[in-house]
Amino acid sequence: MENTTRPLFTLYIVWHPSNENGGEVADVLRRRFGRDRHRNIAGDPGLSVIYRSEMAPGELVPLSIDWDEAETTAVVVLVDSALAGDTAWSNYVRELSRNAQTRGRLLARLFPVVMEPGGRELQLEEQALRWDRWEESNVDREQRLVSNLTYEFSRMLRYRLDLHRRPEIAEAPFPDYLKNFQMFISHSKHDDDGESVARSSRDWLHENSALSSFFDVYDIPVGLSFREVILHQIETSAVVVLHTDSYSSREWCRREVIEAKRRRVPMVVVDCLRDTDQRSIPYMGNVPIVRMSPDQQDRIGIVTGCLLDEVFRTYLWRCRVEPFREAYSNVLFTARPPELISLATLPGHESDAGSAIVYPEPPLGTDEARLFSEIAPNVRTLTLTEWMEENP
Repeated sequence: MENTTRPLFTLYIVWHPSNENGGEVADVLRRRFGRDRHRNIAGDPGLSVIYRSEMAPGELVPLSIDWDEAETTAVVVLVDSALAGDTAWSNYVRELSRNAQTRGRLLARLFPVVMEPGGRELQLEEQALRWDRWEESNVDREQRLVSNLTYEFSRMLRYRLDLHRRPEIAEAPFPDYLKNFQMFISHSKHDDDGESVARSSRDWLHENSALSSFFDVYDIPVGLSFREVILHQIETSAVVVLHTDSYSSREWCRREVIEAKRRRVPMVVVDCLRDTDQRSIPYMGNVPIVRMSPDQQDRIGIVTGCLLDEVFRTYLWRCRVEPFREAYSNVLFTARPPELISLATLPGHESDAGSAIVYPEPPLGTDEARLFSEIAPNVRTLTLTEWMEENP
């Protein structure tokens, strides 16, 4: 990284002072992306969310935006008819658009959100999110906006990480940036619910999200190895586990969960149990769990939002620890607290001096830490803060 002292990500939110909903929407975004929520992943500075809705002293528009403050900068503009009809504000936003485009490398982006039809008059080059066309309650609109922006912010971080890992290139290929994130839908076909919920999830994604999906019934090319395709798709996806009654009894379901954990990909478990599971897979723990009735299936949007949150957290973490990865080849950096399966993914050997598993705050509890020390006495488990104090 060129400058690891800068924040990883800063979000600006711009709205006209006459926009009655602007402040409420901005507060929703601040709660979702604000400093405290991701402090343990992004470090002490956390993520800055900065408002631009008040005019600077003696000016007709807000203060300018410092595009170099952070490694990655996103500007969300809540566009209504008042902003589009105010010449000074329209020029201010158009200047933001020009500045974002001239920064290059896709590390600075402007995201217009059209709050009402009159906002279209601003006519920016950037593709806008069309709040005005979403036919839901304001609460559901807010959830949809957060999910859409989380997806795009994750794209920016993925791109940033790609540049870190390939310093010889000035700019990563544009098609790499455009590549969609994929949801791997892990499910059992051996009860009445697994495939039904998986199909509903796939259909919902295609209608409501930029996420693509991997559903083995449709997405394994004829003539290719089932095993090779599955393992490749897990490694390049975020995984949703649909935990129905027969899930844990299926060999391939168990393998998919284990491989997802070994590859440390973002994962969410959806509790769709109707009755009982005689032996739940222990490796389904240590990740978010969302309850969804197999009959109603009305929380797919919440599941998707939770998964995107995991994707965003994972890329924040990867960007933060990337400067250390190559120099400390015997250290495993994991975005979630370690668990015993983490020992199977250590980059070196457990007996290597200095082997460690490093993870975000807070520290493991006493009982968990003792278990690690008993099973792998040569492997230390440290928060990133603790580890950096020893490796300044």
